[in-house]
Amino acid sequence: MSEDAPGNSTIGAMFGAGNAETFMGLPKASPYSLPKGTGAAILGVPSATPYPEVGAYCAAAPAAVRAALADYAANIEHPDFDHGEPMLGLTGFSAVDCGDIKTDPQEPATSRAAIRAATRAVRKAGTVPLVIGGDDSVPIPVLAAYAGEDPMTILQIDAHIDWRDSVRGESFGLSSTMRRASEMEHVTGIVQAGQRAIGSARTADWLEARRWGTKFVSARTIHREGVGAAIDALPEGGNIFISLDVDAFDPSIVPGVIGRAPGGLTYWHVIDLIEKAAAKGTIVGFAMVELMPRRDVDGLGALVAARTLCNVIAAVRRQAESAV
Repeated sequence: MSEDAPGNSTIGAMFGAGNAETFMGLPKASPYSLPKGTGAAILGVPSATPYPEVGAYCAAAPAAVRAALADYAANIEHPDFDHGEPMLGLTGFSAVDCGDIKTDPQEPATSRAAIRAATRAVRKAGTVPLVIGGDDSVPIPVLAAYAGEDPMTILQIDAHIDWRDSVRGESFGLSSTMRRASEMEHVTGIVQAGQRAIGSARTADWLEARRWGTKFVSARTIHREGVGAAIDALPEGGNIFISLDVDAFDPSIVPGVIGRAPGGLTYWHVIDLIEKAAAKGTIVGFAMVELMPRRDVDGLGALVAARTLCNVIAAVRRQAESAV
């Protein structure tokens, strides 16, 4: 490697990052004993209900996302020009990293219960959970933890619609995420942005989603017209949960996914969706799933995922500041 192209370890040493184990060097915490006033809590979730054929193929994603920005941990208070100010702002907003929830691919029911419990504990503390998965079965128990709370709309940013009722007898797998969400009493709307190419959904699944009331805004529409149609479909002032499957991004910037397809969203499309959703309503949770580190290229996808998480934290921080 030439001196003109230093590696990340050189950058970390130059910036004084040290050995950051948490995302951007955030303080460690337990979801069951969060510091008072914590605004956002990161939860790593290696798996929930993986299909036997592929196993927990995204289990290394939480560690990869944390590692992607570890060299910048000493710079967390620096201006972040993606959103125009430091990620945590200047007013005392706090975020923590709760590490990874213990899950077992061989015991999916036990894993789902652990995910629900940890998410529920974060919500009871008045904190916004920010989940790093894990495959796309992870949001099912996360969303289930909101039972009894005020109604929410899900903004799903994804190449696929995830409306299969079951796949070879499994009803809680990655192809059924939005179908299971639609059955939850507190989920009163679903807006799905970024669909493209072919996924596991059959025509009957797509029609059932439309009958339920899902609003679809394809990747092609977003490329042509921007994110406005997706944002317009969100209720003004409502609670919003953002579910981001990173295969929504074009594989040129996030190659580490199991099912690549051309024509995906850009980084700025996704950031616009997040920021405009936060301006339209209140983000009550976020889950980012489907990063497959062993298919990544030089950590590029993990970097995009980590930078997206920075923008989510900033958006949650801004909404907290505006509520004061």
